[in-house]
Amino acid sequence: MPYNEQEIPVYLFLGFLESGKTKFIQETLEDKRFNNGERTLLLVCEEGIEEYDFSKYPKKNNVQIRTIEEKEELTEANLSRFVSETRAERVVLEYNGMWLLNDLFENMPDGWLINQVMTFIDASTFMNYNANMRSLVVDKFNMTELVVFNRFEKSMDVNEFHKIVRGVSRRADICYEYTDGQVAYDDIEDPLPFDVEADHIIIEDTDYALWYRDIMEEPEKYDGKTITLKGMAARNNRFPKNNFAVGRHIMTCCVEDIQFCWAVAECDESKIPPQKSWVMITAKINVQKHKMYKGAGPVLNIIDISPSAPPEKEVATFY
Repeated sequence: MPYNEQEIPVYLFLGFLESGKTKFIQETLEDKRFNNGERTLLLVCEEGIEEYDFSKYPKKNNVQIRTIEEKEELTEANLSRFVSETRAERVVLEYNGMWLLNDLFENMPDGWLINQVMTFIDASTFMNYNANMRSLVVDKFNMTELVVFNRFEKSMDVNEFHKIVRGVSRRADICYEYTDGQVAYDDIEDPLPFDVEADHIIIEDTDYALWYRDIMEEPEKYDGKTITLKGMAARNNRFPKNNFAVGRHIMTCCVEDIQFCWAVAECDESKIPPQKSWVMITAKINVQKHKMYKGAGPVLNIIDISPSAPPEKEVATFY
């Protein structure tokens, strides 16, 4: 199989400039448990002060580096060429913190598979980034499996950092690396504001965003449950007969990222509400394959539906 056609696992390291990505990647590639001789393309999209020391890697010449300095160079043709040149079996990618992940995903060659995503954050500058570049922070946290806050001071409030991560992702693990060398993993519990164990779950207007993210991340735990919530009805000609969307607009970080986030609802066609009308529904959730999901997803089988006034805040948020 040609090298540009085989499946290539990608280890993706995210974070802003001087956040500790290079140091961590260097230490990872020095570790025989990770670097046991596999031909590795080290793709660097952001060059900081730290430099890679190839002499410390356990295998000689199995890691080859390529750099992308401008976002315009992040093309499928270039990425495929790098793999072909290096005959790489995997990619370790240090991504530019100022680029959106979609710029990468749109240009990834066929066969490139994201295997692991880690995000590194300098705790001493994070609050400033979060205040002024919130969309870039959200972009990284949305995809990551682990957030590492390094240069963490004892005087810093763990809860504030925790809250910001959890406002974007409930799945990401969080690690704090203190300036004195201690390492601590976040063990703060995040109970949902509704009882997911109940047979009948009632979603308050203020909790829609949290519920929506949770059901889309773990739909199986809602399978067979009854749900009551308020949402806006919508439909287009792609929906099957007796189906419509019920959802709300959700803002993750800023006005520019507001999206209509919906689930498929099913009822008798005569009961489908008017377009963009607010309704209160009670429905039984069945997780099943559906054309509107391009796979499996929650289908809300309507038990009761009635017109409703809009929520006090029509755009839902995670806060």
